[in-house]
Amino acid sequence: MRRLPHLLSGLSAAALLTATALPALAEGAPAATAASAAAASNAFTYQDMISANRLGDPQVSPDGEWVVYSLTQTDVAANKRSSALYILSLKGEAQPQKLAISEGGANTARWGDDGKLYFLSSRSGSSQVWVSADKGATATQVTALPTDVNAYRINGAGDAVAVSLAVYPDAADLNASVARGKTEAERKSTGQVYDRMFVRHWDTWNDHTQNHLFVQSIGADGKAGGEPVWVTKGFDGDTPSKPFGDESEFTFAPDGQSLVFSARKAGNSEPWSTNFDLYQVAVSAPGQLTNLTEANPAWDTGPVFSPDGQTLAYRAMARPGFEADKYSIFLRDVATGQTRQIAANWDRSADTLQWSKDGNTLYTTAGDVGQTRLFAIDARNGVVTPLTSEGHVGAFGQTPSGFVFAMDSLTSPSDLYFKTWRGREMPRRLTNVNPQLATKAFGEAEQFSFPGWNNETVHGYVIKPANYVKGQKYPVAFLIHGGPQGSFGNSWSYRWNPGTYAGAGYAVVMIDFHGSTGYGQDFTDAISQHWGDRPLEDLQKGWAAAQKQYPFLNGDKACALGASYGGFMVNWIAGNWNEPWKCLVNHDGVFDQRMMGYATEELWFTEWEQGGTPYEKAANYEKFNPVNHVSDWKKPILIVHGQLDYRIPVEQGLAAFTAAQRQGIESKFLYFPDENHWVLKPQNSVQWHDTVNGWLKQHIGE
Repeated sequence: MRRLPHLLSGLSAAALLTATALPALAEGAPAATAASAAAASNAFTYQDMISANRLGDPQVSPDGEWVVYSLTQTDVAANKRSSALYILSLKGEAQPQKLAISEGGANTARWGDDGKLYFLSSRSGSSQVWVSADKGATATQVTALPTDVNAYRINGAGDAVAVSLAVYPDAADLNASVARGKTEAERKSTGQVYDRMFVRHWDTWNDHTQNHLFVQSIGADGKAGGEPVWVTKGFDGDTPSKPFGDESEFTFAPDGQSLVFSARKAGNSEPWSTNFDLYQVAVSAPGQLTNLTEANPAWDTGPVFSPDGQTLAYRAMARPGFEADKYSIFLRDVATGQTRQIAANWDRSADTLQWSKDGNTLYTTAGDVGQTRLFAIDARNGVVTPLTSEGHVGAFGQTPSGFVFAMDSLTSPSDLYFKTWRGREMPRRLTNVNPQLATKAFGEAEQFSFPGWNNETVHGYVIKPANYVKGQKYPVAFLIHGGPQGSFGNSWSYRWNPGTYAGAGYAVVMIDFHGSTGYGQDFTDAISQHWGDRPLEDLQKGWAAAQKQYPFLNGDKACALGASYGGFMVNWIAGNWNEPWKCLVNHDGVFDQRMMGYATEELWFTEWEQGGTPYEKAANYEKFNPVNHVSDWKKPILIVHGQLDYRIPVEQGLAAFTAAQRQGIESKFLYFPDENHWVLKPQNSVQWHDTVNGWLKQHIGE
């Protein structure tokens, strides 16, 4: 994620800077190997990971001369995190500087076409849109709405803002919605009545509100005025989607007179539907929605207009009910409504789209054989060109001469880099938000491959311990990723970070089994209705291949660990392949497929993966059901679960613990009453790692 010379002319440096600049940086991209760091004496640990700074959300100014990004710092002792906005000149050898507006709280910074910097802040008492005309030195409040703004878009002219607000959809207007919320908060009874599903989602119970879009005009003074127009009034659904949607799901049309947004109708089918459509609504005709993608019963999202306004690009899946289907790219002629797919033969799933300034190219990121690369796609002929090589590109922005991108890897958290368009030079590093990691020793990582299920090529990674000495053997942490449509690739994680195991002296093996992403859609599809056979075969063959290829792996001292689907696989391994392991770790794993089909919230997931509902396809749910193999459990198992995990409810973890305890199998249950499917709080993360590493030390040594 240098110096600030004359490029700050016109700014008040004293007002702009409220913290010391980050240190000067060396050039060079992060790599999957870390030979220079491995020579250092102190190994990278999970304490280093938890306290590391987190760079995110880079935003390049319209003139391409500045980039603003967020930086989150962790105070482990205080058990809290704080974020600030930083700005960096892309000319010369400048250093990043903290923006003065951060002192009042600032997030979600976005540049307007006029070069003004907009952001969200709660300094007025609620989350509202603010603007800075002097690149973060001072700020003016734009909106003063009676409820929090959770996402926003500024139109091209800068004279209107679209905001997403949580409202009661049947309220007469915004004020009535706010009044109802106050009444709900003040009533003495606590019961909630539901007449349709999605009573809870991810980690939150349904409070009967939905995310809806409003548009407010902005005056010459930079402040929004008049009553906001409730443009999605009458629509039964959320935009952006809950819980992780953002402004990439809605946009102004180029003339600023209408909005295009992605949303799914709720109704009674919401928990098992992935039919998100693109709708268009004129600001002058609230509630009169036009469905632009009604013909596609699967997921449509990410609308972006071309610079000339004549073409709407978006991403779409083809199969309804399948959340891990390939996102293909479509272009819609705004005038005629005709739609065509581009790069149809490109077997990768596209992430967020950006148009080039001339409208001839679309840029996107996609998983690709263990990496996440930035790609250029010719909008005329669909030719796809990779622009980056190794590493994980998390976000990017364009400049006149190239692009700025956030990149991380197995041995480096996210930093900002610059590269010219299709240039062959190494990316130039712009930030170094974690200089303290330069002295840390990381384990050297290597990608390998082997024939897996159906004799198809499967990839994985092996990581040497940070204290590796040639000729020695090391105990192994065998990590199994979740999803299951995910990947343990060349990327950084603040939760399941393989470098922390390497730093503790363990070798690490990770297999991208069938079902993993980035290897083509057929490879990803192969796991559906095959949770317990094809991926297990890949794991077994990968474990054998790794031991044969890497003699430093001590196969007699190994522990298998996984979360979510990885936790399911640990439960499955416990009854179907427990021979190699001295211990097991199951975090938030499925224990009973049948009950999972009834208790989880996003039913489209279980119903696609098992081929139907638990009552229609009962045999499918039982075929790979860990609960049916409990009598074969033998190995010590650590089980971790959070109370707020509504994706895989806590009873799944409790049941697995009961299965082990009742049979006298050595086991522990680590329970977090305040965590969801992830462990997010700093002190909880410390406890998680203390417990898991203590379990490994106990059973396979140091």
